[in-house]
Amino acid sequence: MDYVKGNGTKYTFGAYADATTGKVVVETDAPSEVVASVVGVDRGVVDVRKQGVADNFSRRDDVPSFWGGAGITLSAPSARCSSGYTVQDSVGTRFQVTAGHCFTNGQTAVTELGGRVVGTISGNGLPSQDMELISGQSYGSFIYIGGVDSGTGAHVASAGDPVVGFANYCHSGRTTGENCGHTATSVTATVCTSSGCKSPVIAFTGGVLPQGGDSGSPFYVNSVSAPDKHIRGHVIAIGGGTAYAELWSRVSARFGVSIAT
Repeated sequence: MDYVKGNGTKYTFGAYADATTGKVVVETDAPSEVVASVVGVDRGVVDVRKQGVADNFSRRDDVPSFWGGAGITLSAPSARCSSGYTVQDSVGTRFQVTAGHCFTNGQTAVTELGGRVVGTISGNGLPSQDMELISGQSYGSFIYIGGVDSGTGAHVASAGDPVVGFANYCHSGRTTGENCGHTATSVTATVCTSSGCKSPVIAFTGGVLPQGGDSGSPFYVNSVSAPDKHIRGHVIAIGGGTAYAELWSRVSARFGVSIAT
């Protein structure tokens, strides 16, 4: 546990005392040098098994406390979107953010698979602000990373607006998974779709861009020296070789919230 606290969840571990053999069993996908530093080298006592350990949930079949970047929909047949990230108000009540064109006020969002209730929609900002809140359940300060069926998450440490010209922003959604290498080309862009015109928003290019179903997914930057993520907004539109995202500052101002860490 101390290793994971200090180094993040790059590797997985499972450990238990096997009463039938009298050994401590450690299952992990960590390299040998990491295993040695954690459990020592006494193989007479410790039985190391080289295999990963996975959570029994994923971004398309999420469970409370719900994470950002997960697949969400309605209980009746509906288009799929992605959850964004968790915020909290002045008294500590938590919400999740997603794109406003996904659902309407009063509807109940559920997980893409399993149909678990993620929460009730409120605060829809259309036509000028493509954002809304999901409330009523437990929401964690993590976002899914990795592929479309990933069960791995990363901690959200802060939020702020992006810097034009920076070339390694990321998004993580239910359709394309986690992809980085995006360049923020503008933070004063305008995008007009069937749901209305939004401005100012982020325009970004480069890398594997979002696709349908990634709306609402977090737009963020990685930490330099830690596994933490730093929210910059959420995806709202894609056209040609440019994608668009709402600015964190617009979300914070509209709802009077701070990022949940």
